[in-house]
Amino acid sequence: MVIGDAIAIPRPARPGRPRLCPPRDMRRRRNFGTPAGRIALLHALAHIELNAIDLAWDILARFADADTPRLFCDDWVHVAAQEAEHFTLLAERLRELGSAYGELPAHDGLWEVAAVTAHDLLARLAVVPLVLEARGLDVTPEMICRLERAGDAGSAAILRRVYEDEIGHVAVGARWFERLCRERGLDPEAAFHQRVRRYFKGALKPPFNRAARDSAGLPAEYYEPLAGAAA
Repeated sequence: MVIGDAIAIPRPARPGRPRLCPPRDMRRRRNFGTPAGRIALLHALAHIELNAIDLAWDILARFADADTPRLFCDDWVHVAAQEAEHFTLLAERLRELGSAYGELPAHDGLWEVAAVTAHDLLARLAVVPLVLEARGLDVTPEMICRLERAGDAGSAAILRRVYEDEIGHVAVGARWFERLCRERGLDPEAAFHQRVRRYFKGALKPPFNRAARDSAGLPAEYYEPLAGAAA
């Protein structure tokens, strides 16, 4: 092995808490009007951001090699750094509200996505930034509004920062997905549909935040044909 080689590990290091449960066992809390409801939301988002840090570094450890463009590495280092900032902001906000990351249960669904796409960079890009992070663009504006209505301006400001950064993260995913498809002689739209259908469970959920997705360079032709019925 040459010095400098990266070896992707099956699972990242994790703190002793939170307790991880199957996704189906997680309680859904939507009452932003109570402190407990807001803490549950922020805890869930902090867990997502912790996983997002590992997912960004895993792309580099698993898929980058001596022939990988420097810009690819720079992009994902930048994404990882911003995800770490998001986690720190959310963890600090939980402490301000009298709680802490790890005090509530969480699930391991995001890392399960990493496992099933560990062999295919296009699948990883399609499912993580272009499906999961793009879903965050759809739902975060409403969460910000609900927090503001509940009088929690501090938490709303953090989510606004996360939302603005995540547009850039989706843009990174879209840019590299298309570039890699072109380099491999693949049609990006067809490659996206094939990988999402294979590696993502269920249909994509409308309504979509078309303005944010357009800003990130994510074409509607990618996701609209995969949409299920609106909830």
